[in-house]
Amino acid sequence: MANFSLKSNYKPSGDQPEAIEKLTKSILQKNRYQTLLGVTGSGKTFTMANIIEKTKRPTLIMTHNKTLAAQLYSEFKSFFPNNHVEYFISYYDYYQPEAYLPRQDLYIEKDSSINAELERLRLSATASILSHDDVIVVASVSANYGLGSPQDYQEIVQTLVVGKEYSQRALLLRLVDMGYKRNDTFFDRGDFRVNGEVIDIYPAYSEEVAYRIEFFGDEIEAIYSFNTLTNEKIADFKEITIYSTNPFIVSKEKLARAIKSIEEELAKRLAFFKKEGKMVEYNRLKQRTEFDLEMLESTGTCKGIENYSRHLTGKKPGEAPYSLLDYFEMRFGNDYLLIVDESHVSLPQFRGMYAGDRSRKEVLVEHGFRLPSALDNRPLKFEEFIIKAPSYLFVSATPGEFEIKNSSVIAEQIVRPTGLLDPKIEVIDSNNQVAHLYDEIKKVIKRGDKVLVTVLTKKMAEELTTFYNDMGIKTKYMHSDLDAIERNQIIRGLRSGEFDVLIGINLLREGLDIPEVALVAILDADKEGFLRSTTALIQTAGRAARNANGKVLMYAKKITKSMQETIEITQKRRKKQMEYNKKHGIIPKTTKRALDTNLKSEDNTTLHFKAKNAQKMPASERQKIIKELKAKMLEAAKKLEFEEAARLRDEIAKLKKL
Repeated sequence: MANFSLKSNYKPSGDQPEAIEKLTKSILQKNRYQTLLGVTGSGKTFTMANIIEKTKRPTLIMTHNKTLAAQLYSEFKSFFPNNHVEYFISYYDYYQPEAYLPRQDLYIEKDSSINAELERLRLSATASILSHDDVIVVASVSANYGLGSPQDYQEIVQTLVVGKEYSQRALLLRLVDMGYKRNDTFFDRGDFRVNGEVIDIYPAYSEEVAYRIEFFGDEIEAIYSFNTLTNEKIADFKEITIYSTNPFIVSKEKLARAIKSIEEELAKRLAFFKKEGKMVEYNRLKQRTEFDLEMLESTGTCKGIENYSRHLTGKKPGEAPYSLLDYFEMRFGNDYLLIVDESHVSLPQFRGMYAGDRSRKEVLVEHGFRLPSALDNRPLKFEEFIIKAPSYLFVSATPGEFEIKNSSVIAEQIVRPTGLLDPKIEVIDSNNQVAHLYDEIKKVIKRGDKVLVTVLTKKMAEELTTFYNDMGIKTKYMHSDLDAIERNQIIRGLRSGEFDVLIGINLLREGLDIPEVALVAILDADKEGFLRSTTALIQTAGRAARNANGKVLMYAKKITKSMQETIEITQKRRKKQMEYNKKHGIIPKTTKRALDTNLKSEDNTTLHFKAKNAQKMPASERQKIIKELKAKMLEAAKKLEFEEAARLRDEIAKLKKL
């Protein structure tokens, strides 16, 4: 069993001890599905960490976006400093998938920019899974995508033991087969270098540590690690295992079989196109695939090698591809845990991944850009994903139907360690909603608090903003046309007091947990739909849960089922929270949070607005801005601020078009 050591200054409190005990017991009883229903601010992440420590299970934590994954990775690294906490997300800074638009006869070639640090972290994750028991991997949806065979990855290794004899020439050839390059001048990840009877190997998954192997003839005399920057010795080893630079690398025998299999599929597909009289598709496929085969034969890899993954892994047509879950399964069998964070968003996203990928690739196959086997380079179907792991823990403030229906245990975490209550909810007749809200806003502003208002249309948001500004209330609205940095500036403006009321259509997006907000107003709350469902109403109401004076106003002509459910759930939670506070003598206090300095970065803001006006600039000035933006993008990616890196990447792309 893995030994996980949780480090924290806090002890479980409120509902946490009961939730931890209940869920731990369920997981150890080998129940497949369990759910943690935890309100915003109740310490769900800390509960997850305690469950990992108590169940002693290697764990894969999945969530729906990179930003949240980076946040979780950072938190779990601090919770488990002595264990192997890894990070597995898409390694692209920029990714344009291969596509074909038949109506325009437009082929869009795959274009991508690989982030070397993310690639290293992915390889570090796969290597850690196969090498250590105490592994926690935080992953995005990328963990559901096709990956090389874990068996092949484990076979393509090189174990080196002090005192054993190895042919140095054979060892160097083996490293080349594993994807390593000889580089005696500029030593980087995925390289090896030779200096007499000393071989240095810089593993592709290592951060700043390489290995030095010292020979005496053909016998290894010493192995130790060293810092690649300072060349300082770190530790001696009796034995080390080096993994390949790419999960898709296979042995020479398997590569030969794969090449033969690809040739057979190509012959069948070309015969089909010839029979149908589709000579454009025939020539297109023949030229591309034969070039890829030449590359595979000479180098062992090719551009878009993942499209041949079925042949490389030996999978059957239509069979589920290997994914990161298979690495856990091969190493730990039925003894690992999969946590799905924000499951009400993550599970629907996992469910939709397969269909989108399939429709794009079917067009490529139909028009001769890819072999039919490329369809098997795909994400897992939801039905495949949801039965893959032995134990699942779904975590959400508003679990979906699947979680509630299938979970053996649903543990509620309602009480917040801070003592804050769920906000009061009042239903007001919508006949005079604008005028009534005006009076309520005045009361809130007088106290020094802020207001969020959610409406159903962009036009309503604009008109209401104008109306309240004319009435002397400083108001702004936020909509989908604004990019990330402008949204951040608006949020910071609200928090710093530049204005008092923020109006929007969908105020559920990340970054709107603002402690200064004491009133959330939901206009036309009785208009059932996506933005007025039970889940959406509970999540929207939660925006006022970080303020001791939190209140929600629902303006409606009638109380819908979604409204009724939201009110009942909130009242039940408030009752439990108040009883706990009374018993323990807790007085709720508004959460204090310093203004995020990233939101006021003058450099980034100035650059952003310069870029917006770049059309009027000379080409030389645009080049300067592109250079500055690229430096900022790489810096953001290194800090795991991927949303910011993606935004900067898009700005660069727009400038390059000019």
